[in-house]
Amino acid sequence: MTITLITGANKGLGFETARRLVEAGHTVYAGARDTRRGEEAAARLGARFVRIDVTDEDSAEAAAEFVRKEAGRLDVLVNNAGIVGARKPVGETTGAEMRTTYETNVFGAVRVTRAFLPLLEAGKNPVVVNVASGLGSLAATNDPDRIESTVASLDYNSSKTALVMVTSQYAKAFPAIRFNAVDPGYTATDLNGHTGHNTVEEGADVIVRMALVGADGPTGGFFDAAGPAAW
Repeated sequence: MTITLITGANKGLGFETARRLVEAGHTVYAGARDTRRGEEAAARLGARFVRIDVTDEDSAEAAAEFVRKEAGRLDVLVNNAGIVGARKPVGETTGAEMRTTYETNVFGAVRVTRAFLPLLEAGKNPVVVNVASGLGSLAATNDPDRIESTVASLDYNSSKTALVMVTSQYAKAFPAIRFNAVDPGYTATDLNGHTGHNTVEEGADVIVRMALVGADGPTGGFFDAAGPAAW
């Protein structure tokens, strides 16, 4: 049985990824900050709920201990939890607002990964998938033919760029674990007021695909629906 944890699993891409991996036979721990919403989502999914606030070190450690006691290992970690940020013009975004966005989108992934590393090292062909964005791609955001070039967001975009590099550094430090970042594309979720042109099913495709890679799969990469993504 493959043991999987997904953060931000109570809705959107996290929920759909959890649904697909449960369907694939995984024992999924659906992570969420809100207990009521998380428990309701887990019940709908046929998953196990674990409360985790990725902005809180103690919460990440407690979630890891919960999974350790129940399962003894972790095979797949999907760092999906994220926030859209301040939604302000670049010149008006403050350092404090940048920090708030990074607390979830970057430092949150680091907190969770660090807390679960011992369980991942005990896992079977362990995999970590970090949900980034095309908005974190220097290539995409500077290509006038890409929709990403029309979006200016100092905090959100740069946080996703940082997450791709964080992924690369973990991959180098832990060669026995497959670490990859993914771009689900412009997906209709609460994050963008459901304005995206991809469905959550389409957006989750690349997350699920990279969650299912084996020991001979890629690591340290950035992928979208078409394959390796420009960065």
